[in-house]
Amino acid sequence: MGIYNERVLPRLLDKALGTDEVAEWRRRCVEGLSGVVVEPGFGSGLNIEWYPAEVTKVYAVDPAMLGRQLAAKRIEASPVEIEFIGLDGQAIPLDDATCDAGLVTFSLCTIADPERAVAELHRVVKPGGRLHFVEHGQAPDAGVQRWQRRLEPMQRRLFDGCHLTRDIPAIVEGGGFAIEEIDARYVKGPKPHSWFSVGRAMRR
Repeated sequence: MGIYNERVLPRLLDKALGTDEVAEWRRRCVEGLSGVVVEPGFGSGLNIEWYPAEVTKVYAVDPAMLGRQLAAKRIEASPVEIEFIGLDGQAIPLDDATCDAGLVTFSLCTIADPERAVAELHRVVKPGGRLHFVEHGQAPDAGVQRWQRRLEPMQRRLFDGCHLTRDIPAIVEGGGFAIEEIDARYVKGPKPHSWFSVGRAMRR
């Protein structure tokens, strides 16, 4: 599983999460970002082309070394300064209140302790700053939730700990942010994998 997670999975995710449909969710997610942004789960840099012009710098956090290689051309072509600062979104190596905003996309499903990761974002984002997020997670329908629970063990094995049953709004609010707006719905594909939430939350 080490070689698979390190050398194969980042390439699969780059393709699976790089579709036109997912790109539209990314575009919506980053709207309104400005200044200095911290992005745990940076991955292969699929958000780069959607950063608004008002973003001046991104602190990237991600454990996948291959992801950085896949992101290299995107970083080179971007006018935004991108600095890799750490491997773990649960322990971001920045001082308190150093960022104007946080950005997390399709990562709270995989981070071992998502509540801790959101709490770290709360710590490094300035008061009044915002967390922009787009994630898949727990569906609202009981029948779909049953399938999510059944499929989750296999999902976690195949996708490096990715969960299907996490309650994303609850995790965001539990970390100290107040959700200001959210759009949650099913996208194309099997329903257990397809409940997406995109939103914005203010640091309290």
